Amino acid sequence: MALHKAHEREVEEIQPSPPVASETSSQFDDTYEAYKKNQGNEIDPAEAKSVLRKIDFRIVPILFFTYLLQYLDKNGINYASAYGLSEGTNLKGQDFSWLGSIFYFGYLVGQYPSGYLLQRLPIAKFLGFTTLGWGIILMTTPACHNFAGIASNRFLLGLLESAVNPGFVLIMSMWYSSAEQPLRLAAYYCTNGIATMFGGLIGYAVGHIKTGLPRWMYVFLIFGSCSILMSVVTLLFLPDLPTTAKFLKEPERIIAVERVAANRQGVKNRHFKKYQAWQTLYDPKTWILFVMATGAQIPNSALTSFSSIIIKSFDVDTLGTQYLQIPGGAVQFLSLISGGFICTRFPNSRCLTMTVANTICIIGAAMLVGLPAHNKWGRLVGLWLCYFQGLGFSMSLTIVSSNVAGYTKKQLTGAALFTGYCVGNIIGPQTFKDSEKPGYRSAYIAMLIGYCIKLLMVLVLYAYMWSVNKQRDCESASGIHLTDEEEKAAVEAGMLDVTEIDNKGFRYIL
Repeated sequence: MALHKAHEREVEEIQPSPPVASETSSQFDDTYEAYKKNQGNEIDPAEAKSVLRKIDFRIVPILFFTYLLQYLDKNGINYASAYGLSEGTNLKGQDFSWLGSIFYFGYLVGQYPSGYLLQRLPIAKFLGFTTLGWGIILMTTPACHNFAGIASNRFLLGLLESAVNPGFVLIMSMWYSSAEQPLRLAAYYCTNGIATMFGGLIGYAVGHIKTGLPRWMYVFLIFGSCSILMSVVTLLFLPDLPTTAKFLKEPERIIAVERVAANRQGVKNRHFKKYQAWQTLYDPKTWILFVMATGAQIPNSALTSFSSIIIKSFDVDTLGTQYLQIPGGAVQFLSLISGGFICTRFPNSRCLTMTVANTICIIGAAMLVGLPAHNKWGRLVGLWLCYFQGLGFSMSLTIVSSNVAGYTKKQLTGAALFTGYCVGNIIGPQTFKDSEKPGYRSAYIAMLIGYCIKLLMVLVLYAYMWSVNKQRDCESASGIHLTDEEEKAAVEAGMLDVTEIDNKGFRYIL
């Protein structure tokens, strides 16, 4: 009891905006006991490296394949569109564009409930069951024969898939140090590029099916069955917490917690805290990330739901619309892996990496807008350059995983970012006007505007975080950087679920 009161006094000293008394009992991190066992003890670097290797082999492959399938599943209509989806489901006019938007209406509706459940429930089990649910929904898509049916199907698919992105961001912060996160996040996020290549090959293979069901149906049956299989793997092998991970021995679990405690964010706290919700609302980063995500995702439909249609507008045959997506996927894959390595090697290069990636996207979108219609290869290259946007967006996710503390605040900030993600993806498909095909000039202009908005927000975010770091360094005891005692207090504050705004020992990674 005395220890508990001592920690309450410590929180009062560190945290200018303490929670109300009824919330005090929920301060301790879910892994706090394991953290205290090793506090003050040195971790053998060889043991820490061994634990990291075990975590990589268990966590990253599950995230990799789940994210691969998530990308394929939500973009199944892109591959199916080349094989009679519109005719098979009686779509007319803007119906196909609305299918792209309706998925993100479901994603938007599910964002905050799924964020709350990710905090309250065992995270791995929740993600496993949502993967099972969307696999089942995907396999029912061939039963849809009109717009109302497939629109409902797409809404439910988005509703369930809304847990994946924010859930994976939380998993990154639970298992990896801030410096380790960019490469690991890129390792699963690069599946967007792999899926673009792999999905194109599947689409190409489906194109050679000559008997049985209509070819567009096979796309959903293949992807759905793979998702159901992956849900079983997730439920069996993805742990909920470092302290309950069966693949780690007891001393290794303590090391896993201690490694992440150094982030000054804690590992997980399942208690929802209202004061952190209000602080999320008033934090400038929340709104900067929201606008950034909206701008980034307006062009996203061109690279997902409409890429087959865009490439077909360049006088390419049906099979060509599939294999000519492969170079774009390769660009996305290589940029993500390269960017992940760079940001891991140089930790304060994330905003710079986003700036470079987004500038390349602006060049690509400008080529689509400015090049004449007869310059089809030039415009195709412009489309491929836009696949650099995956690198910029993945780095914005590390802003949430590395630069937001307080578990309620972290999941709500992630939800705000993905709300912007949904808004952009709802707007994007509507810029593809059926009356403008095959040129789609409004869509290309919208892509260019979206990328410019994102670039501006990246620069504003960098300026804000840099200025806060500078001010806190000046206010520290040394006037330059944190002292050893301030470092320890900052780590302890993180394990007591103090937010990055209240924890004056927290420093943003730029």
